[in-house]
Amino acid sequence: MEENMKENVNTNVNQEDVNKQNEVHEIEPKNKRNKKNRNDKQLEELTEKYDELNDKYLRLFSEFDNYRKRTAKEKIELSKTASESIMVDLLPILDDFERALQTMENKDTDANYEGVLLIYNKFKRTLEQKGLEEINAKDATFDTDEHEALTNVPVTDESQKGKVLDVIQKGYKLNGKVIRYARVVVGG
Repeated sequence: MEENMKENVNTNVNQEDVNKQNEVHEIEPKNKRNKKNRNDKQLEELTEKYDELNDKYLRLFSEFDNYRKRTAKEKIELSKTASESIMVDLLPILDDFERALQTMENKDTDANYEGVLLIYNKFKRTLEQKGLEEINAKDATFDTDEHEALTNVPVTDESQKGKVLDVIQKGYKLNGKVIRYARVVVGG
């Protein structure tokens, strides 16, 4: 009997060991699943955070690139028009040269006329190299973007309507931007 009891006890103990092992095996997969679920959630959170930070980085980089391009463009435009005030101040001198040449053309000696003409051409060529260009207004169609109408003269010829008949003061552009409108007489 004693042996039977020992066997029963051994069997009970062995059965308990088996039950404990089964419980451990059952618990491990649950723990592993929980860890896996936690890892998946953490991975998702980290992925979302990465995507968010990457998006912020791309937007910031794009904004900086746009800023860099805009400032470079502004610098170019500023350098083109930086001399605008000087050019505007020099235009009356150019006008005076032209009036002097018109006056000297018939009255003065050829040497004086040629000397002033040489200085005028050099002065005008220097201004043109800096981006100054004359607005051709004579016989052109009146354009408010380039011309300033001082008077409107009635005309009999229909082809002259809306055309510039006379230029009272020349107009100029600096690098494509009008710095002085041509003052004109328009046929109406």
